[in-house]
Amino acid sequence: MGLPEGRRRITAAVAAVLTVAVVAAIVYRVLAPAEVITPARAAYPPAATPPVGVIGRLPVAPLIVDGRLRVYAGTRQVYADQPIDGKHRVTPFWSYRRWPAKLAGVLASGTMVVTRWSDGALVGLDSRTGRVTWRADGPEPGAVVKPRRTGASTVWDPNGLHVTRTGDGREVLVVVGARRLVGYDLAGRGQLWEADVQSGCRTDVGTTATGELIAVDGCAGPAAVEFRDAATGAVRTRWRPPGGADELVVTPVGCVDRHSECRGLRTVGSGDDAERGWLVGAGEPVAAPGLDGPDAELAGERVVGSTGGVLTGRSARTGEELWRRADLGPVRIIAAQPGRVHLLTERNDLVTLDPSTGAQRSRFAMDIGHDGVAWVPGRAYAADGYLALERLREDATADSDDQAYFLMAESVLLAAT
Repeated sequence: MGLPEGRRRITAAVAAVLTVAVVAAIVYRVLAPAEVITPARAAYPPAATPPVGVIGRLPVAPLIVDGRLRVYAGTRQVYADQPIDGKHRVTPFWSYRRWPAKLAGVLASGTMVVTRWSDGALVGLDSRTGRVTWRADGPEPGAVVKPRRTGASTVWDPNGLHVTRTGDGREVLVVVGARRLVGYDLAGRGQLWEADVQSGCRTDVGTTATGELIAVDGCAGPAAVEFRDAATGAVRTRWRPPGGADELVVTPVGCVDRHSECRGLRTVGSGDDAERGWLVGAGEPVAAPGLDGPDAELAGERVVGSTGGVLTGRSARTGEELWRRADLGPVRIIAAQPGRVHLLTERNDLVTLDPSTGAQRSRFAMDIGHDGVAWVPGRAYAADGYLALERLREDATADSDDQAYFLMAESVLLAAT
């Protein structure tokens, strides 16, 4: 004997409602904005002193943090592993994940790891624990180019994310959006300033080592280099190279990373046939003849360059030659850090020199196991005495997919120099 027709309809309706509710709950749990923090469960590792040479082979690009951790970028995750001199990537020491936003950039200074997300959110993490120190709503980064599988562009070249130190010692994070610039106290004491800017007619270059944001601004006439106080957001000055053209391209040099705490610039105008170098500080840029031309690296007050198989160290301010080495053959300058400049020979030996004297600090083949040296270098990054380098296939092009672009699955070498 079945249920009466009316009760059957009520039961079916209730079941349908319950089904919709369950499906809605599942969809919400899967798609709703979420944050997952997996803090460190072990003690903060000590700084390591690994032997000189290649110490690790990694599938993704590491950001060296505080000389103790390697931090990596995923599509929606930032995570760290240790020990810093481990041969391979291992189980995360800590992890931070957001959904549905995508990770747009990572920057580190001291024990602070700053993450920027596609929805504009900024999250500061304590590298010692992986826990959130501060959060802020920043300007959205706009379209973010999908990084290759190593994530090197996200951790080694975070677009629109810069740090600098003001005259009173405060560290300032400057975040650049399409129409808005915002300055924050890096330690998490809040927003310092905000400025609206025009889009399409200015290009932010980076920050100086003396507390300023550099941009090329052509919104109100011929392009000029704008210097903005990172502590207040006020424009200090606008400067044009003598004889500067209406269009201007500026490249930062001598930076802590590719765009932060830079000590020099190269400028080239439309129609110019040579780049000119400048040192930046408290006043207007000062001509630096040693930096003229693209094949030179600024390391402190020295410029290291290679021409015709001869490596030279020059004074940045005068261009005077201070040392010369012709015993290395053709080399490529791939990175620099305080007290070290890193060169790659034709046989893919990594040579590290003291930029002040040209004295060799170390030399070894960039090889591990039986990988060999039949590859070409990709992006490189140096910090805290370490150097990381992507290895590309010899026939790789910018249009190659990742499989044809990188040498192998673990394409990044980490070396102690």
